[in-house]
Amino acid sequence: MKKIFAIPALNGQLTQHFGHCESFALVATENGIIIDEEWITPPVHQPGVYPKFLSELGVQVVIAGGMGQKAQDLFTQNNIQVCVGVEPDSPKNLVQKYMDEALVTGGNQCTH
Repeated sequence: MKKIFAIPALNGQLTQHFGHCESFALVATENGIIIDEEWITPPVHQPGVYPKFLSELGVQVVIAGGMGQKAQDLFTQNNIQVCVGVEPDSPKNLVQKYMDEALVTGGNQCTH
């Protein structure tokens, strides 16, 4: 089964503030194996833009440090699972941890 993950990044690592990312790493997996990693530039950050944009790219899971509750709700409405409170790491490492059921989530770093 194929699954696509999106990780908001700054300098090649997960950024703690979702809306301030310079790029998204899209990591594709199939049957529990990472098969591709692609870096894309997001559109201008506006409320509601990223959930629709990533949904149209087939993303099923977003791994984030901090994200406002409204954004989380919009991702859920777009059938995208959200993991928040994750500490910075490389996108591939984070996806591997998710697949190994070892991804540590925690308190949301964003309060809006």
